[in-house]
Amino acid sequence: MTEALLEVRGLRKSFGGVAALRDGRFRLEPGSVHALCGGNGAGKSTFLTIVMGIQQRDAGTILRNGKEVSFVGPSEALAAGISIIEQELNPVPAMSVAENIFLGREPLARFGRINFASMNAAAQALLDSLRFQIKATTPMMDLTVAEVQLVEIAKALSYDAEVIIMDEPTSALGEAEADQLFAAIKTLKDRGKGIVYVSHRLSEIFNIADSYTVFRDGQFVGDGKIADVRREDLIQMIVGRPLAEEFVKENQPGAEVVLSVRGLNAQHGVRDISFDIHRGEILAFYGLMGSGRSEIFERLFGLTPDLGGEIRLDGQSIRLSSPAEAIARGFAFVTEDRKGSGLVLAADVRANVCMASLGALSMGLAMNTRREASAAQAMIEKFGIKTASDRLEVSGLSGGNQQKVVLGKWFLTQPRVLLLDEPTRGVDVGAKREIYRVMSDFAREGGVVILVSSEIDEVLGMADRVIVLRGGQVSGEIDRTGLSAEKLVHLAA
Repeated sequence: MTEALLEVRGLRKSFGGVAALRDGRFRLEPGSVHALCGGNGAGKSTFLTIVMGIQQRDAGTILRNGKEVSFVGPSEALAAGISIIEQELNPVPAMSVAENIFLGREPLARFGRINFASMNAAAQALLDSLRFQIKATTPMMDLTVAEVQLVEIAKALSYDAEVIIMDEPTSALGEAEADQLFAAIKTLKDRGKGIVYVSHRLSEIFNIADSYTVFRDGQFVGDGKIADVRREDLIQMIVGRPLAEEFVKENQPGAEVVLSVRGLNAQHGVRDISFDIHRGEILAFYGLMGSGRSEIFERLFGLTPDLGGEIRLDGQSIRLSSPAEAIARGFAFVTEDRKGSGLVLAADVRANVCMASLGALSMGLAMNTRREASAAQAMIEKFGIKTASDRLEVSGLSGGNQQKVVLGKWFLTQPRVLLLDEPTRGVDVGAKREIYRVMSDFAREGGVVILVSSEIDEVLGMADRVIVLRGGQVSGEIDRTGLSAEKLVHLAA
């Protein structure tokens, strides 16, 4: 057996007497991609923070190239050749791409000044080598969420580490951008690097991983070669029970048109978008990064200016000039970045659930606290949100439960049109199935769902009809009977 780049044995960590990690085990071979699998709350994040020296372990052993190590801070882990691409993006918005990549490691010229020319050239060379279509001098605030993710990937790779941890690296990426990442991973493998790959997208794991390790409830469950495990068996290891069907779809579209859009224009070059959606239908928008999917949602929710076109609800022409107006008309918008724009992380579960319904839960200028508590509890029960109390800060919940809080917030407004932008991003297979159930039930009861997803399997599994976008325009439309991955990719590329 070759010497492992990274080996972890019997890792333990508790917080306030509650075990977050009881038996963390892992072994990473050179030139391989090892998938770390597990549901939300399985202990993966705790495991990674200990490996990176962000938190200290209570017990266990970490070996780097066969030698025991103990890092006090990420800088020591980086010095030992371990870098991480974190799931949560934390760029410095006012700085350029190059400044973010080399933050704290800027090349210096005479008198200790930063050599911007050298830094920009090095950053651009790195981005070009990864085939990322991003300029090193662009301010981070001008990038999309997906482009910020690509910069974070480039930053982690700039350390030239031997062990690279990728925590949900494709969560904000479309198919084309994910393919760029996979090509970069193959290059790293060929150079003998080891990749720790964390993702809830099983299709990715089976596509690029060589081996897997599963955690559940803070404990090692099993490991092995990807070639030796079936998809359904891996799912059962992750969730602890058989999962009959990954997708839940019981809605049946009706004939009545609920929402009709004609000649809609939106920001970033989105133009002449027209579609109808019928009662009980799940309509999906599919396209590559920058195709205009999210811009359409932002326009429909009144977040961006009216640049032309007509929106009709139940046959009546309406104007959507603000989110308040959109909410009053029955629109709800689950954004792709739940932590950045879907939740107030410092607020508790109750406040987040009730945030979009303050008018209905108030008496004059004062909040009806009894009604607020009752409404929050109803949504907690409806969506099965796992929380010790509705007064627990939402930042303390797992990703899947945070997404349920977002859904609860919008369902409390009793919406008619549900706009879902990457609704299962960063949640495990069990939570995904629950979200699919919510979508299906909402449509079955007469609501309409418009879904944006970068996961082809999700689009194929849930959509009644798909509108494909390319370059801000509609490139094609496919109903469920004619849906295929090949058609979607052909129309989107």
